[in-house]
Amino acid sequence: MPEFCQVGREGRVLVVTMNRPEVMNALHPPANFELERVFDEFAADPELWVAILTGAGDRAFSAGNDLKFQAAGDGRLEVPPRGFAGLTSRFDLSKPVIAAVNGIAMGGGFEIALACDLVVAAESAVFALPEPRVGLAALAGGVHRLPRQIGMKRAMAMLLTGRRVSAREGLELGFVNEVVPAPELPTAARRWAAAILECAPLSVRATKQAALAGEGLPLAEAMAAHHEGMRAMVRSEDFREGPQAFAEKRAPRWKGR
Repeated sequence: MPEFCQVGREGRVLVVTMNRPEVMNALHPPANFELERVFDEFAADPELWVAILTGAGDRAFSAGNDLKFQAAGDGRLEVPPRGFAGLTSRFDLSKPVIAAVNGIAMGGGFEIALACDLVVAAESAVFALPEPRVGLAALAGGVHRLPRQIGMKRAMAMLLTGRRVSAREGLELGFVNEVVPAPELPTAARRWAAAILECAPLSVRATKQAALAGEGLPLAEAMAAHHEGMRAMVRSEDFREGPQAFAEKRAPRWKGR
């Protein structure tokens, strides 16, 4: 059983809860490696189509890297190949991941949220990349993902100052998809997951893969590219099931193959 996270299956949905509330779900190497294994298994499991990631308690999604743990050792920062929470350097995951941000998302915690495909935030959520304030930099994707998601000037206003941003401002800036009262956060995240599950899973994965691969490319080049996800979608039973269900005026029965 996982020691630093909780994992639950809800049909096609995997719910992962970072579980170190005594340190505001800050992640040390053992937690990061454990979460990497959890998301390895999610990626490989054909029965799981969507993941939700959140934090234990009501104070924090994740305060990022456990600086006290790092300082108590030799000062080295050990991060697994797939990055913080096994996600920030995971570039080949075509299944959607939803961040349910239930409180503070600082440093690596914010970078984890930025690595997810959707961010649903409690009204109490706070986001920041304060690394420069402690002599560090947001190198787990923050300095690159934030400008791509909200634009360079608005990103620099956060990156160069380490200032804190509320959930509402995050929604206005564009890195948050929805803000809800804290008690409604689990329901809201599952509502987004349910909406994704209404779509063909291979179509969802092909869409995510193409969107990420085409980011930053000239439009013609991005549209001309061919990806394995697209080929899998076209070869699938679901590729035939969708039009058939539409013609028969019924809900499609997706198989994921």
